[in-house]
Amino acid sequence: MVLPAREGFGPERAGAIAMVVRRLALASHARVIGGAQADATYQDIIFEAVSGRSPLIYGLGVIRRLRVLSPTIIEVHQQPRLARAIAWALPNARVLLFLHNEPLTMRGLRNVAARRRTLASLHRVVCVSEHLRASFASGLSETSNLVVLPNPLTLAELPPRAAIRSPEILFAGRIVENKGIADFIAACAATLPSLCGWSARIIGGDRFGSGSPETPYVGAMRKAARDAGIRFEGYRPHAAVLAAMAEVAIVVVPSRWPEPFGLTALEAMASGAALIVSRTGGLLEVAGEAARYVPPGDVAALAAAIGDLATHDAARAALASAGIARAAQFDTAIIKARLQALRGVESSV
Repeated sequence: MVLPAREGFGPERAGAIAMVVRRLALASHARVIGGAQADATYQDIIFEAVSGRSPLIYGLGVIRRLRVLSPTIIEVHQQPRLARAIAWALPNARVLLFLHNEPLTMRGLRNVAARRRTLASLHRVVCVSEHLRASFASGLSETSNLVVLPNPLTLAELPPRAAIRSPEILFAGRIVENKGIADFIAACAATLPSLCGWSARIIGGDRFGSGSPETPYVGAMRKAARDAGIRFEGYRPHAAVLAAMAEVAIVVVPSRWPEPFGLTALEAMASGAALIVSRTGGLLEVAGEAARYVPPGDVAALAAAIGDLATHDAARAALASAGIARAAQFDTAIIKARLQALRGVESSV
């Protein structure tokens, strides 16, 4: 499995792509190739570091290493041009391209001809949601090897769910505008004064890792949270985020942009929290009927949803139970079986 050169691959700096790759690699006994890491990498995965930050230097290093390894299956994440180059350089391998973000904004996929060429040269192009698949397919007539495989979550790795949930409302994610953090703060500021015993918490930074910078936007959101009486913890390791989700009553994913998938929403459901999400992008595919939906950017609707769930125990419990059942469909063992079918052979990666 081939990561982007700048993707962190370790417990202290992993984002959604790295966590998904680790789960699939662990389930498949696969090795992972990625850029050189300053922090410790995951110890349960064979990781091979390739030097070079530029796409050309990194890509050449990856191809050289793959020629030595001579794998049967190669799965390239988020790098269309590298996937095509690998398919040309190793014609006997089955090369799959995994897309985690909007394809029409990626170099190598922005026009119809490039997407058609990518489909023609690869074994599969795998999108993490139907939302992304539809975007990739725009303008194409032949899409038989363009498929959807949702992101996995290894349920057995999650911390135990609290028997009694803390009366707390949690936002966990990057502190950037399109994640809707300002809407969360404004909605909580409007609602918390009328919710006796309830509090709100924010976990996240501008990026993943303990070195996440205090950008002007993060600083502004930290001040807004403080003014609203919301606890702002900053970046925390992923294990701490999951522990918080296992304890709090409500998790909010108020994204303003069309989320390609929505891994935070899946983690919240699996952790037993009642979930509120924006009605946009892949979030609808992840949460199904197991979430309360609000229009993106609608602070009043978000405040109303928070207030309603906080004051109705039965509705909150029903939504939490539905979320646990929904999340079970994304367990890594289930997604792995679907991936094996897409690979088309039983060989290791």
